[in-house]
Amino acid sequence: DRLKEITGQDVPLFKVDMCDDKAVDELFAAQKFDGVIHFAGLKAVGESVAKPLFYYENNLVGTLNILKAMIKHQCKAVVFSSSATVYRPCEEALDEEKPLGCSNPYGWTKYMIEQIMMDTAKANKEMKVSILRYFNPVGAHPSGRIGESPSSFPNNLMPFVQQVAVGRREFLSVFGNDYSTPDGTGVRDYIHVDDLAEGHICALKKIMSNDGGCCLVHNLGSGTGYSVLDMVKAFEKASGKPVPYKIVDRRPGDLATVIANAGKAKQDFGWETKRTLEDMCNSAWKWQSENPYGYDEPPADK
Repeated sequence: DRLKEITGQDVPLFKVDMCDDKAVDELFAAQKFDGVIHFAGLKAVGESVAKPLFYYENNLVGTLNILKAMIKHQCKAVVFSSSATVYRPCEEALDEEKPLGCSNPYGWTKYMIEQIMMDTAKANKEMKVSILRYFNPVGAHPSGRIGESPSSFPNNLMPFVQQVAVGRREFLSVFGNDYSTPDGTGVRDYIHVDDLAEGHICALKKIMSNDGGCCLVHNLGSGTGYSVLDMVKAFEKASGKPVPYKIVDRRPGDLATVIANAGKAKQDFGWETKRTLEDMCNSAWKWQSENPYGYDEPPADK
């Protein structure tokens, strides 16, 4: 219903378990798909450490089923939602040539799927593959009708900030303030989800315009870093609400700075970010304030 409000048209939805190879095959047999944008997968780093087999099975088996169905039913273009977690730790801006290496099962599933996609493209000369490694998506659709709604404990910074602002959480935990950054908190490259969505469209158009098969890899990021406290202050300004926080110990493995070099995406298909930090925070606040419990109903006692 929300998609129809925004787009003005019905958007068909088929609920299929991508780990069910028969169900995936039947969907591709029943529908004519020109291309696939593959977002589906588990994505909580901490959970992946606790439940590695769950992550490997879901993310890898699901992708294999999708690729097998694509090949069988002559669907030749796929854009894969990868992640900056495939890169080895590095304090420099990350371009696509930086060394790869992962520190958790979630990251390894992304890395392995990239390899599967590359090998599939080599073996199937008409297969067109785009791998997009993105950094830290934030924000929401400007209508306030679609946004991030974690099904359980949030795994990213901004949902925590938003939930503190609407009173669902008492304070934000900031993991360390002794990094070698301007204010001591970790610096990350944040990208508005609308910019990210446009990047996927650009990437799909790029590979579909290619005469033969291909496998392209691009970063999607802004190239600008903001600290945790930068994000808190920007969100306080956008919302007019205080976001109390407490400094706690660093998390193992966290780096001081992680920023993208996304120049290749601009060069190859003309994509670059357009939205500002203010846009990210304004849209996130509109979404959270109008939907304090996301897509869920408020608790009965509220």
